[in-house]
Amino acid sequence: MRNTKIAALAAGLSLSLTLAACSGGGAGSGDGDTDATAGGGDTAAAEGGLIGVSMPTETSERWIADGAAVEDGLTEAGYEVSLQFAGDDIPTQSQQIDQMITQGVDLLIIAAIDGTALSGQLQAAADAGIPVISYDRLIRDSENVDFYVTFDNEEVGVQQATSLLVGLGILNEDGSEGDATGPFNIELFAGSLDDNNAHFFWKGAIDTLQPYIDEGTLVVKSGQTDIEQAATLRWSQETAQKRMEDLLTAAYGDGSKVDGVLSPFDGISRGIITALQNAGYGPGIDAGMPIVSGQDAEIASVKLIADGVQFATIFKDTRKLADQAVVTAEAYLAGEEPEANDTETYDNGVKVVPSFLLESDIVYADNIQPLLVDSGYYTAEQVESGQA
Repeated sequence: MRNTKIAALAAGLSLSLTLAACSGGGAGSGDGDTDATAGGGDTAAAEGGLIGVSMPTETSERWIADGAAVEDGLTEAGYEVSLQFAGDDIPTQSQQIDQMITQGVDLLIIAAIDGTALSGQLQAAADAGIPVISYDRLIRDSENVDFYVTFDNEEVGVQQATSLLVGLGILNEDGSEGDATGPFNIELFAGSLDDNNAHFFWKGAIDTLQPYIDEGTLVVKSGQTDIEQAATLRWSQETAQKRMEDLLTAAYGDGSKVDGVLSPFDGISRGIITALQNAGYGPGIDAGMPIVSGQDAEIASVKLIADGVQFATIFKDTRKLADQAVVTAEAYLAGEEPEANDTETYDNGVKVVPSFLLESDIVYADNIQPLLVDSGYYTAEQVESGQA
C-alpha cells in the first residue's frame, strides 16, 4: 500500500502552543477557543471555486497545522476556502458544515469529531451534488463519503508499539532482536472510540505487542487490555493524566514500577508523563521515567523527546496529507476520478471508501534533525524551545 512520497507544500504555520512545566496542569497543556477563518476571496480564487474545510479543534497543535496546510494548498491552487474549527463540539461541527452547504461550497473536506454524527450533513451535501473528502478520520455509516485521504493507520499503530519495544530494549531500531528479556510492566492507552482511526492504531499496536504479552516478556499489570478500558475520550490530555494516576494507585501500590506505556497521541503522552512525574518517576528516562510512545510529532513532545523525557512519537507530515487532499479535490472539481492506492481496507459500515494512504515515520531523539528539522517542518530553535 506504499506509494511514492507526495511533494510537500510550504505551509506557513503560526502556532502558539507552549510547553508547560510537568505539574498538575499537564506537560505541554493548553487550550483554545472555537474560531472560524476564511481563505482569500480574490477573483482568481473565486473562479476556482469555494471549498469548505471542517477541522475538529484548535486545542491540538496537530489540527491547527492541518487546517493551515490545507488552506494554504487550496489557496495556492486558486480556490476560495472556508476553514472552520469546531472546538471538539459535535453540534458545532454539524452546524458549521450545514452553513458551508448553504453557502454553496463546491466540495467539502471534513476531519470529523465523531465519525458517525454527520449523516444528515452528508446527505444534504449529496443532494446538492457536493463531493465529500474524509480527511484523516474516516466518516462512518454513510454512503455519501466519496474519498478518504489518510496515513496507513494500522501501520502507525505498529510503529507506536515498535517504538515501545525499542525503548525497552526488546528490539533494536533496525528491527533486530535486542538484549532485554524482561519481564516489563506496561500499560496501554487508546484514542477516542468515536474516532475510527483509534481502532486501527490499536489493532496495529496490539497485534505487535501480543506475542510479547503471551510469552510473559510484557505484563499489563492493571489487566486493562481491552480498547474500551484503554480508550481516552476526545484524545484528552487531562483524561489520560487522570487514568494514569488511577492505574498507579490501583496496580502499583505494592512498590512495583511501570516500565513502559503505549500512548497513541502526544497530548495523551504528556498527560501520562505528568502523572508519572507527579508520582516520583523521572524526571527523564535516565532517571527512571518509563518508555512512553506518542503520535503527531507535536512540538511540545518533540522537545520532551530531545530532552530524554518522552521516548518517541510518530511523524505524520501534515504537508503531505494536505497536498493529497488538494490533489483529490482538484480531480473531483475537474470531473475526474482521484487516484486511490487502497480500495479494500476502509469499510465505513456502508461502503468501502476509496482511499489514498501516506507513510509515517518513527521519531526518536537521534533522528529529530533529519526528519523534522532538515525537512523544514520545524526549526532547530523551535525544537529547543518547545514552541512553534
